[in-house]
Amino acid sequence: MDIKFTGYQENVLTFACESTVSAGNLVKMSASGKVAKCSANDAFIGVCISVSDGYAAVQLDGYVETAKSGTVNVGYNKLAAAASGVKTAESGVERLVIYSDDTTVGFIL
Repeated sequence: MDIKFTGYQENVLTFACESTVSAGNLVKMSASGKVAKCSANDAFIGVCISVSDGYAAVQLDGYVETAKSGTVNVGYNKLAAAASGVKTAESGVERLVIYSDDTTVGFIL
């Protein structure tokens, strides 16, 4: 893709995290102030951008790109975690998808 959307309203917070969390994972709240890696079909709060000493920097707003499972069309879609990346889901959170190709989807958190 020749156009870049990164940097748009990026908002990052630091959370304590479980040892299974790594950069690039979709994450969910697991306890007060703590995040865990999402499992398939989980609603996610954001994307982990880095991990250090049991803490995760999580992007909660702005544009992100991740792998996709199945068809994800541009426009507003309800998204949930997939085994790898995201997928459309009836119970997901509505997000604005602005980029989609064969393997990747870009959306606004």
